[in-house]
Amino acid sequence: MRIVFMGTSEFAVASLEQLIENQYNIAGVVTTPDKRQGRGHKVQFSKVKEFALAKNLPLLQPDKLKDEQFLAELKSWNADLQIVVAFRMLPEALWRMPPRGTFNLHASLLPQYRGAAPINWAIINGETETGCTTFFLTSQIDTGKIILQEKIPISPSDNAGTLHNKLMILGAKMVCHTVDLMEKNEAKPVEQSCFHRQNEDLKPAPKIFRDTCKLDFNLSVNEAFNFVRGLSPQPAAWAEIRLLENSDPLILKIFEAEKIIENHDFANGTFVSDYKKSAKIALPDGFLELKSVQAPDKRRMQAEEWLRGLR
Repeated sequence: MRIVFMGTSEFAVASLEQLIENQYNIAGVVTTPDKRQGRGHKVQFSKVKEFALAKNLPLLQPDKLKDEQFLAELKSWNADLQIVVAFRMLPEALWRMPPRGTFNLHASLLPQYRGAAPINWAIINGETETGCTTFFLTSQIDTGKIILQEKIPISPSDNAGTLHNKLMILGAKMVCHTVDLMEKNEAKPVEQSCFHRQNEDLKPAPKIFRDTCKLDFNLSVNEAFNFVRGLSPQPAAWAEIRLLENSDPLILKIFEAEKIIENHDFANGTFVSDYKKSAKIALPDGFLELKSVQAPDKRRMQAEEWLRGLR
């Protein structure tokens, strides 16, 4: 089959690389337009574009997915199948174009965690397992019939970064397996309702913004611990703390922390430290001990190093 691949990030590159290595027929690649970033406003390519250029693959970068010229160029590739991994929401004219349809790789066990940030929210909510799903696109986001689904455990030591990498590898293999099934006409898509356990609430995975990342001092120690690792290393949880009782608040990013569950008399959110080695935030049932942090205009560092630099 002639395949068009659509994606943007490193997560998508892994799937495209697997397809190339296994000699699938990639007719072309669609990714996002270039962006200017940083102080020098240098042009930045998406990870998928960098890979596509290195492999001399035909490439399209539309500003608008409904643009008639883009749709005409895409149609000229005569794709039998389109694969979407970590890309944008597609209009119906686009996902209906190939005769074999368009399938998406999603980093959750659908129908759970539909949305833009399934990896982060699975950890934040304290899940002990997650996985990947391939499914056909429809007009409503992340709701189409499921082709394949595989599970993996979430380790207590996992954060969003480590889990991202595990799912990236799993997902790339699943993309190839899904194409194999379709080429052999052995794919048997199933409605997502068949994967929904009775009386189980569906948990969403909405896009994460800066305000989403603010640590709530009313969380339990376990909840706060999951919150930190679910946002690490990007975009990172942050807390507004006062180093001294009457000092101005400091915005501190938190990348790693440990749990201390014990009774205490501190108010929630109190910063408790010996200003040498230990830095803790008081929570209702104990403390969140800070291990790796970043203060404004500083680099990321171990909490001990940060404490030594305080004045």
